[in-house]
Amino acid sequence: MGKPTGFLEYARREDACRPAAERVHDWAEFHLPLPEEFRRQQGARCMNCGVPFCQTGMVYEGSTFGCPLHNLIPEWNDMILSGNWGHALSRLLKSNNFPEFTGRVCPAPCEHACVCGIYGDPITIRDNELSVIEDAFASRRMRPRRPPQWSGKKVCVVGSGPAGLAAADQLNHRGHLVTVVERAERPGGLLMYGIPNMKLPKDVVQRRIDLMTDEGVTFVCGLDASDEATARRLMSEYDAVLLCCGAGEPRPLGLDTAGVTGVCYGTEYLKSAVERAQFGKEETDIPSAAGLDVVIIGTGDTASDCVATTLRQGCRSVTQLVRRPQTDYLDAQGQLPADYAHEEALAVTGRDPRRFGVQVKSLVTGEGGALTGVATTEGDTLPCQLLIGATGFAGCEKGVCDAFGVEADKTVRTAPRSYATSVEKVFAAGDMRRGQSLVVWAIAEGRSAAAEVDQYLVGYTNLKRSV
Repeated sequence: MGKPTGFLEYARREDACRPAAERVHDWAEFHLPLPEEFRRQQGARCMNCGVPFCQTGMVYEGSTFGCPLHNLIPEWNDMILSGNWGHALSRLLKSNNFPEFTGRVCPAPCEHACVCGIYGDPITIRDNELSVIEDAFASRRMRPRRPPQWSGKKVCVVGSGPAGLAAADQLNHRGHLVTVVERAERPGGLLMYGIPNMKLPKDVVQRRIDLMTDEGVTFVCGLDASDEATARRLMSEYDAVLLCCGAGEPRPLGLDTAGVTGVCYGTEYLKSAVERAQFGKEETDIPSAAGLDVVIIGTGDTASDCVATTLRQGCRSVTQLVRRPQTDYLDAQGQLPADYAHEEALAVTGRDPRRFGVQVKSLVTGEGGALTGVATTEGDTLPCQLLIGATGFAGCEKGVCDAFGVEADKTVRTAPRSYATSVEKVFAAGDMRRGQSLVVWAIAEGRSAAAEVDQYLVGYTNLKRSV
């Protein structure tokens, strides 16, 4: 512990944000890094607790406390204080394959478990983590690390989201020949298509893909493993197959949408927005929000990302309907927290877009089934030409499960505390196995599954399980 009184001397100082009214006009990242002097002060605030709950990674009453990756948080915070960025990086990478992702999009359960936050403000763990990895890329400390020798074993990872990438990274560094299969045009899964650029720039995702490619991982895009012939070929060509296809089956809205245009799910909408804004693909199945009245159903990160995206596309209005009452969302001080998207909506429209305790009762359509409005349970009708459902996910898509013959209900069934499916040499990890969760949990799942696959391939493993 470099400065025992640091948490008393320095106040919590988060990364600054660009003004909301300014940032809604572009897709650039809106967080701004702290100067090194202030970053080192934030590292000094870490108390180096006797029992650092920040890295416990436990689930209590349905909520996560502490980091599922068991990141060595006090160690790299101390290295930030001393200015030893190289050692901070080595400790960070020991447990986290992709700090540049978690440092941007993780809700920081580590900070919820921080002892310093019991009677004051927790340490800026997430911001500190991001500063370490971004310094590493800027200083070229992040170089390709190819394994010294190859095992001769071939592994196919189906799906290139955070779980698939983490597993591929671990298995590649263990010396196995890893191929990642992705049905989309670009690798990255929800990191590439499901999270808007202002939260996670696509060049940051591509930077990591390029590094993994240089280290020996092969990426094959545009290949749909739900095709039975493709699945049979992968089973015959590889010594092990790891399914990491996410939990992308959306929860039904419970509305009669037959013949109605202008209704979509949040992930579909966000993907189309990424394809338009970052990849120049104008022809998509989902309309842009430009000039439209938008209603978003649901809460959580996906709903907020949809709010922020509609504002950037130039919507006429945006309303977010939340089923539960406002009192369920108040913090300990009785205040209603607002995330980045709500701040932006307030700056653009002059009001918070959220309406609590309200649901959509029915749809109002015009000529040809075009959506024109939604009738609510409060008895009013909102103008709406684009309705976005961001109400969560019902489980994994069944196509890949059927193609590989693995047992599944809402998620893939595996043996207790195992990643092995009902089919020999086929494993599963991430949201596909545990259900919709956080990026950090997906990385932890991918790392743990990689250890089990490694054990299966060579009879032992020196890879550590995270969960």
